[in-house]
Amino acid sequence: MLAALLIMTGIALVLGSALGYAAVYFRVEGNPLAEQIDAILPQTQCAQCGYPGCKPYAEAIANGEAEINLCTPGGDDGVRKLAEMLGREFKPRGAPVEKLKTVAIIDEQGCIGCTLCIQACPVDAIIGSTRQMHTVVSRYCTGCELCLPPCPVDCINLMEEPHTPQNWRWKYPARGLRVVA
Repeated sequence: MLAALLIMTGIALVLGSALGYAAVYFRVEGNPLAEQIDAILPQTQCAQCGYPGCKPYAEAIANGEAEINLCTPGGDDGVRKLAEMLGREFKPRGAPVEKLKTVAIIDEQGCIGCTLCIQACPVDAIIGSTRQMHTVVSRYCTGCELCLPPCPVDCINLMEEPHTPQNWRWKYPARGLRVVA
């Protein structure tokens, strides 16, 4: 019995040493710049930038393959942070047209409970279970539209978020103001 214990201990030491050597020898270092960029991105994994998630978008920015102004959920604040960190010029995200935040709404009468929308939502804003009604938690929904294509019965619609005192914004005058001096 003692011999078996010593043999098992010896095998464990040899295999542990081999794994430790392999971990050091085959270490894969990530791009530290991509890690810093990824930390600034909002991590919604919405794919609105054209990349499948925030990590691939961060790697593309680090490699110089993508512009810094493609992240819609990050907004202009995220673009400013990226521009400061990378030493690039700030570029607005696109046309200055203000788009209201949209939220997915599920038609509860038409929902069949297939859970495809739950699987597609990158921020887990949809709750429900198999063959049961689903609903969207609007404060977590980013309006990324990734839940729309997998729905087989088209019971998901995007609606503008209702105005509340917390999200209301002043609409600036459409024409310029005269300076009176």
